[in-house]
Amino acid sequence: MYKTYWGMTVNPFSKELKVSDAFHSQDYLEGRKRYEYLKNVKGIGLFTGLSGTGKTFCQRCFVDSLNPSLYKVVYVTMTTVSSADFYKTIAQDLGLEPCYRKIDNFRNIQDRIRKLYRDQKIVTVILVDEAQYLSKSVLADLKLLMNFDMDCRDYAILVLSGQPVLNSTLSMQVHEALAQRIVISYDFQGLSADEVAAYVRDRMKMAGVMQEIFQPQALEAASGCCQGSVRKLNNLIHRALMIACDQKSPVITAETVMAASNEIELV
Repeated sequence: MYKTYWGMTVNPFSKELKVSDAFHSQDYLEGRKRYEYLKNVKGIGLFTGLSGTGKTFCQRCFVDSLNPSLYKVVYVTMTTVSSADFYKTIAQDLGLEPCYRKIDNFRNIQDRIRKLYRDQKIVTVILVDEAQYLSKSVLADLKLLMNFDMDCRDYAILVLSGQPVLNSTLSMQVHEALAQRIVISYDFQGLSADEVAAYVRDRMKMAGVMQEIFQPQALEAASGCCQGSVRKLNNLIHRALMIACDQKSPVITAETVMAASNEIELV
């Protein structure tokens, strides 16, 4: 394994790293600010960005910061289902017995959210990942689901997270009522060229490697290959470290990075 060769204590490019090890990119900082605002005001938040730009990780950091005694988190990932099944999923995660009729699930979910807040001061947080796949019927219902006490109170937080196409979908006139209820939004741009270099160096130091093993041209090549995606960058650097280890090279060159990129494209 290349960790021994490079003197690493951990794999710093693994997605299993702790939230506390987060790299504070501009996206991360801006995303966290908006999540904190949403936590204070409640309501609907919209977070978009291309795959691998850090949306889910930032969301995970937000969830990790929530006191489980004060927040009930519901995480929805199956977004291609019907509106009836969508409600059943939320009902189950709230500890409710799903009903056959959608309207019954809707009422039970709202009652559960309202009682959690009024009786126990617990805010329900519904996280909808890959929200760009939500059907028009589900999107139309979401504004109703978040309508409490004749739309004069906010008892819950709803986070819609997905690809940039979600912004276009919500800009359609049919979804205007939902779009107007979004209190905060952010579009993740991914790592800049400078952040790619800073990220790689930061990860290596976290793993206990203090010497500079990436040549400047290698970091420039990595930035060009990953196009802002943290996920692509992690995979690319992981493969480059393996190649250089096999070659017994003391440094990572631009050629090593390009060889790693070509290998990844062939997989």
